[in-house]
Amino acid sequence: MKRTVAYMVFLPLCVTFSAAQTPEDAFLKGNEHYRAGRFSDAAKEYVGVVHQGYVSAPLFFNLGNASYRSGNIGGAILWYERAARLDGGDPDIEFNLRLANSKIVDRIEPVPELFLLTWIRSLSTLTSLSTTGTLLMIAWILVFGQLAVINLLGSSSWNPVFRWGILAALVVAVAFGVVFGLQVNQVSDRSEAIIVTRSVTAKNSPDDQSVDAFVIHEGLKVRVSDSVGDWMRITLADGK
Repeated sequence: MKRTVAYMVFLPLCVTFSAAQTPEDAFLKGNEHYRAGRFSDAAKEYVGVVHQGYVSAPLFFNLGNASYRSGNIGGAILWYERAARLDGGDPDIEFNLRLANSKIVDRIEPVPELFLLTWIRSLSTLTSLSTTGTLLMIAWILVFGQLAVINLLGSSSWNPVFRWGILAALVVAVAFGVVFGLQVNQVSDRSEAIIVTRSVTAKNSPDDQSVDAFVIHEGLKVRVSDSVGDWMRITLADGK
């Protein structure tokens, strides 16, 4: 299939913003366009902020909303998915993503996933990436803070209260470490992509003259397993 998809991965960039218009100004201007019903203009402002390297769930969520109201279902799903990767537990993001997905033409039954994998994946939606990182840092501060207190007070202070306190903080730190790792892996995953054109004809081989395999439409999520030049090998949710 030719490259008519958009990856859901994104990376924060270190950039220097010009004094002409800061990302905050562009974001607020996009909000003004949105409130006035100029959804395409709002989307352009938000995209400009993204191109400057700004990454946040509210920005991606607003961009998804502007795309949806502009009739760009593929773009809406792309940005809602990106917002969900940063803050998967947000109910507004989840609702709007489900709403946008209901507009997809293709109805593909996904291959059943193992319960353990589903459970592990659900852990990444408990908190946002930034919140998980903050809680992880606090947990480790508690661990090392208690160890520092024990070291200052001497061996006589090594009593059950401190032992259980350190153990509890360590368990919490490890748990948040696992969740944080899952979230970082999800954010940086380049194996999933969204169809952003009205329709795409998949081929049996990377050649315009090869036999058509199937047609898929805007907004569908696919898994990218390989690429050759301008062509990509994709897998649908049903394994095809």
